[in-house]
Amino acid sequence: MKLITTERLILTPMTVDDFEPLCTLWQTEDFVRDITRRPLTPEEVWMRLLRDIGHWQVFGYGNWAIRLKDKGDWIGSVGIFNYMRDIEPTFDAPEMGWGLDPAYHGHGYAREAVNAVLGLADGDLALERSLCMISHENESSRRLARKAGFRYRHDVTYHGEIASVFERLRPA
Repeated sequence: MKLITTERLILTPMTVDDFEPLCTLWQTEDFVRDITRRPLTPEEVWMRLLRDIGHWQVFGYGNWAIRLKDKGDWIGSVGIFNYMRDIEPTFDAPEMGWGLDPAYHGHGYAREAVNAVLGLADGDLALERSLCMISHENESSRRLARKAGFRYRHDVTYHGEIASVFERLRPA
C-alpha cells in the first residue's frame, strides 16, 4: 500500500479507522449534493469503505484518506478504482474520483491530492488512461478535472442522473 505525501497533505490508503470521518462526510449536505443527492447511512458508508479497502487487496490501488500534514485533520478522499459500474458504455479504464469536506474547499487541497495521485498513476502504475464521472451541476469538480488534464468524452445516465465522463491520457 502506498503512502503519498505532498507539501501540505498526507494520503493514506483507506482503513477501518476512516469509518467515523467518512460517516460525518457522507452526512454533510453540501458534500452529497452532487454525488448521491442524499446523505448515506452508516451501513452504506461501511459497505463503501469495505469496497475501497478491497480495492487495495485486488488492484494494489484504491482510495486514499486525505489529511492535513500540519494538523492531521481528515479532510476527504481521492482515489483510483474500478467500481464495475452498471453503465453504458462500460468504463474501459480505471476511474479516478475525489471528494473534500466542504469546510476545506477553496484552498487547493483537492488539486494537490489529485495531482499527487495522478503522479502515481503516471509513474508507478503506468496507467495509459483514466476516466472520471462528474455530475453536470458539480462545476468545481469539472474545473478541477480539466486542470488535471481530463477532457470531456461523453455523457452517461447513472442511477437516473446524467453525468459527464472525462478522460485523461498518460502524458508522453
